[in-house]
Amino acid sequence: MKYIMSNKPKVITIVGPTASGKTTLGITLAKKFAGEVVSADSRQIYRGMNIGTGKPTTAEMDGIPHHLLDIRDPNEDYTVSEYKSDAIAAINNILSRGKLPILVGGTGLYIRAVVENLDIPEVKADPILRAQIESEIEREGLESVFKKLLERDPDAESIVDPKNPRRVVRALEVAITTGEPFTAQRKKQPLFFDTLTIGLNPPSEILRENIDLRVDAMLHDGLVDEVTALVKKYGYAPSAFEAIGYREIIDTINGTLSRDEAIAAIKLNTWHYAKRQMTWFKKNKTVQWITTEKEALELVENFLK
Repeated sequence: MKYIMSNKPKVITIVGPTASGKTTLGITLAKKFAGEVVSADSRQIYRGMNIGTGKPTTAEMDGIPHHLLDIRDPNEDYTVSEYKSDAIAAINNILSRGKLPILVGGTGLYIRAVVENLDIPEVKADPILRAQIESEIEREGLESVFKKLLERDPDAESIVDPKNPRRVVRALEVAITTGEPFTAQRKKQPLFFDTLTIGLNPPSEILRENIDLRVDAMLHDGLVDEVTALVKKYGYAPSAFEAIGYREIIDTINGTLSRDEAIAAIKLNTWHYAKRQMTWFKKNKTVQWITTEKEALELVENFLK
């Protein structure tokens, strides 16, 4: 692919579903091209949420600086607008030192906010409306309310976890408050960066196997102990604990699920999440999909010339 010359600073972005190898590729490219990684993961921002989010360890980072990990406690709110501001600051800091910023993650809205310079309006919470939606979930069930969200905003299916009540409530709250779909609340502005976006999309059977192996590894590495310690410190309320892997283990702590049921649920829910991620990323026609590391290296070399 030929690239149009641009005088904007160059940034590499790596996207794809969970367990597709984004972290490893990001570190490989950072080593090869004197880069630093900026995380675009909405759960890895939280301190203490390490195993269940697949946060890279110090050993895995292998000396490559990583930005926007561990910047909030799980009981603190963090908006897309805040992420955009923090990510751009991190990218500019990396550029100022003559390094290559590599934005890596599976949170599609975080990626878009930075790459497309989205103007993200801050829609304040409406406690009364939120309580009404929550009551509706109690009466009719989460699935029913999620369907109502999709009636107002069909594109929400690819970015809102249908089993995460807080996300469903927020998306519906924004749609009702503004009269516009939740996914249409962002407007593109002039771009800050010249971006190459590399996409990882392993075959379905390989991705699902990777997910199963990753979940097994998380349990082996102490996910239950991690969740237990977090709940002891912060209680059950933080919305961060609605993340896949955490909510299921919390259900085992509460006696709602057995350990085996929780493991099966984590694997299935992660698979469904991965499919939603791919639905989101496939809509982006600028993504350069690759199947090998060599292809990624060639893309970056051509892009940086």
